Amino acid sequence: MSSSPLTATPTPLLPAKSKCPPSHHPLLPHLPHCTSLRALAQLHAAAVKSGLGAHPALVTRLLTLCTEQGAAPAHLEYARQVFDRIPSPGDVVWYNTLLRGYARSADGAAEEAARVFVRMLEEGVAPDTYTFVSLLKACAAARAGEEGRQAHGVAVKTGAADHEYVLPTLINMYAECGDARSAHVMFGRVPDGDCVVSYNAMITAAVRSSRPGEALVLFREMQAKGLKPTSITVTSVLSACALLGALELGRWIHEYVRKAGLDSLVKVNTALIDMYGKCGSLEDAIDVFQGMESRDRQAWSVMIVAYANHSYGREAISLFEEMKKQGIKPDAVTFLGVLYACSHSGMVSEGLQYFDSMREYGIVPGIKHYGCVTDLLARSGQLEKAYQFIDELPIKPTAILWRTLLSACGSHGAVDLGKCVFERILELDDTHGGDYVIFSNLCANTGEWEEMNRVRKLMNEKGAVKVPGCSSIEIDNRVHEFFAGDGRHPQSQDACRMVDEVIEQLKLVGYVPNTSQVFHVQMGEEEKATSLRYHSEKLAISFGLLNTSPGTTLRVVKNLRVCPDCHSMAKLVSMLFNRRIILRDLNRFHHFEDGVCSCGDYWH
Repeated sequence: MSSSPLTATPTPLLPAKSKCPPSHHPLLPHLPHCTSLRALAQLHAAAVKSGLGAHPALVTRLLTLCTEQGAAPAHLEYARQVFDRIPSPGDVVWYNTLLRGYARSADGAAEEAARVFVRMLEEGVAPDTYTFVSLLKACAAARAGEEGRQAHGVAVKTGAADHEYVLPTLINMYAECGDARSAHVMFGRVPDGDCVVSYNAMITAAVRSSRPGEALVLFREMQAKGLKPTSITVTSVLSACALLGALELGRWIHEYVRKAGLDSLVKVNTALIDMYGKCGSLEDAIDVFQGMESRDRQAWSVMIVAYANHSYGREAISLFEEMKKQGIKPDAVTFLGVLYACSHSGMVSEGLQYFDSMREYGIVPGIKHYGCVTDLLARSGQLEKAYQFIDELPIKPTAILWRTLLSACGSHGAVDLGKCVFERILELDDTHGGDYVIFSNLCANTGEWEEMNRVRKLMNEKGAVKVPGCSSIEIDNRVHEFFAGDGRHPQSQDACRMVDEVIEQLKLVGYVPNTSQVFHVQMGEEEKATSLRYHSEKLAISFGLLNTSPGTTLRVVKNLRVCPDCHSMAKLVSMLFNRRIILRDLNRFHHFEDGVCSCGDYWH
């Protein structure tokens, strides 16, 4: 870069003329005291002027300091300039150090890593296993599958591809680049007796690819082979539990963490907080957080998000303020949690103030932050203001942002604005079936039958299909999934019969099916009620009533938003059957107890 201190000393580095031993250099003791890039460059310049700029020990230490974990991008660029000024770098350690720096960088810098690797081959320097590990990690971080495949080819030619460190890195690279088939092929080459790292790579990749069930299968397979889980295994499996809402398995992992002495690790505790928060046990999340001896920014942020998702907005804000008092600087994720908290708790003015304060910390809002503000305005009925906010964004809005506003238009019956929003969505994505359903329901609810029929016809023409509702419930360490109106679960008939029994009992205390969101011209009220009866939430809740002892808390996870009728049904079930029901939908948690929901019905 033009402002780099290195540009002040353009003379190429020359071989050292000093007679001092290769492992010693008069300036080496001063390097650790260089706390800034400027100070580092000044010391380096002094070495160059004294003819010791290319001394092996100095170059090695300089590259190491500039590429260590957490080094700023400017340091990595300086290291590259130092490296490029060496006429013929012949030390494999120098190449590996620079490659390791690229692997640690935020985006992986795969292209730069590939250029360094190519120069290495051109200079005749033989790559070793550390070379391939760093190069493949850089490709994985940047999702650079093509470069990764080329590196794999060279590793095969040099005989390094099956090395115990390279093979797991290949698995991870292919998995991160979305090539599951190649990842599985590599995994199949791992010897059964020595593959903890490989299992970690597969489990982590499965979680990142939103395949938590596959991650748990791999974990159980790993246990069956007698392989000892590491902290990496534990954090990945906890993430899988969080995605599935598998609380009991998560608790078992927590017990393992205690016995293995991993409960002092900040990252493991952070994963536990995240798991408990997403599995509906906020109390356990709080216990873990309060029991931590030290907390980093991620731990604070995850706890704030947990409070937000459970509608504890004031508690989330209070924790955020405490975090700042502790001298912990918030990041983009922290602010995301704060904005979620404000949105889910109806704190509009507070949310807008926190959004504006992001610039004080040098944080540029991302699409999710904009989504929170849109949701904040739209939920409170400020639909026109939300539309203007999206329309004037400094970046191109996504279909998801407009979709958030469309949903609010449906809740508030704003058909005219809803039509404008619907058209904006179609310009960006006309394949999402849920958009057609929301807008057609809005049209029907306001008597716009002709428009409703047009939208339904358009939906058929585009081949758009609504994602089916799916709800899961964990019982005896096994996760049971139910789909709306589907009989694929082996006990689905029992669940349906239990739904019928529950509905009949609820009618005795005033339950009336809410058919306001069911719009089919040919359907009568009775048929509409029947279509609502076997929604996935009702099946999961009824299955839980059937298979757990009285008083047991039911924890249900749904892939979409809970519908108004199921929300009403869950409130009544909690009262009539004396059950606490914790339902996690696409947006938030609902805690049903004694006929009341924690969201205060501020959920639509």
